[in-house]
Amino acid sequence: MFKDRVDAGKTLAMRLLEYKDTDAVVFAIPRGGVVVGYEVAQALNLKLDVVIPRKIGAPGNPELAIGAVVTRDHPMINQTLVSQLNIPASYIEQEIDNQLQEIERRRQLYIGGRPPHGVKGQVVLLVDDGLATGYTALAAIRAVKQENPGKLVLAVPVAPRDTYELLKKEVDEIVCVEVHELFFAVGQFYEVFTQTTDAEVTEILSEHR
Repeated sequence: MFKDRVDAGKTLAMRLLEYKDTDAVVFAIPRGGVVVGYEVAQALNLKLDVVIPRKIGAPGNPELAIGAVVTRDHPMINQTLVSQLNIPASYIEQEIDNQLQEIERRRQLYIGGRPPHGVKGQVVLLVDDGLATGYTALAAIRAVKQENPGKLVLAVPVAPRDTYELLKKEVDEIVCVEVHELFFAVGQFYEVFTQTTDAEVTEILSEHR
């Protein structure tokens, strides 16, 4: 159990001390992951940037992820779930468009016109405040891989066992403080898990720069 995202970030940083004062880059997943990523970047004296995946929710149940997207080229779609729920392709295309618009809105708000840090050949620490289904993290992983990092490390405070095992195959290393068999939601492992706002993310990124 973590007190809050700040506590989780400081705890996670202690598992990543081998990257302190290196040329590794922390890529945080907004919104909550930026709070955790900031603490990691501060503790390890690393650069901080963001990668912005968005969940694609099911019709009538937006919390149920049927996929995720970072760029139009590589959406992650759970085809098994789409078939089970009989979701039309037109709905998925519209949701991809909607989420790409939100990604661009956030990108402009968080970093403006500044290009992301180049990571070719470097170590990337991909940080979030926790994993659930893992679809947004998987979309972020695939996006970062396109930049040809030297090593990709997924670092999170908490995850369910099945998601941990799934994503372990997708990265060079996974660092997770707590892996749980009984898992309902990321928030159950935090005493305080209030929603992080765009204003907080913008302030954190500005302060770190």
